[in-house]
Amino acid sequence: MAIASAVHILVKTEEEALKLKQKLAKGADFSLLAKKHSICPSGKRGGDLGEFRKGQMVKPFDQVVFTQALYKVHGPVKTQFGYHLIKILYRT
Repeated sequence: MAIASAVHILVKTEEEALKLKQKLAKGADFSLLAKKHSICPSGKRGGDLGEFRKGQMVKPFDQVVFTQALYKVHGPVKTQFGYHLIKILYRT
C-alpha cells in the first residue's frame, strides 16, 4: 500500500492560491504561509497532514500526491474544500 506525507495550504479561491504560490516561488516559508492563510485545521501545524495512505484523501488531491514530483509546490488543486497548494515530502 502506497504511503505519503505532504503539507498543504487550503484557501477558498484560486486567485488566493496563485498569490501564495508566487510568494512561495520567491522563497516564502511554506509553514508560515500555511499558519497564516490555510483554512484547514492542519494550518496550525504549518499545513502538515502527516502520513496517509493512497485513497484516504479526496481524488484530485490523491492524484497529485501519488504522481507528481517531490518537494515542489503543486497546484492550485481544486477539491470540494477549496484550492490546495501541495508539497509532497515523501511517498513509498
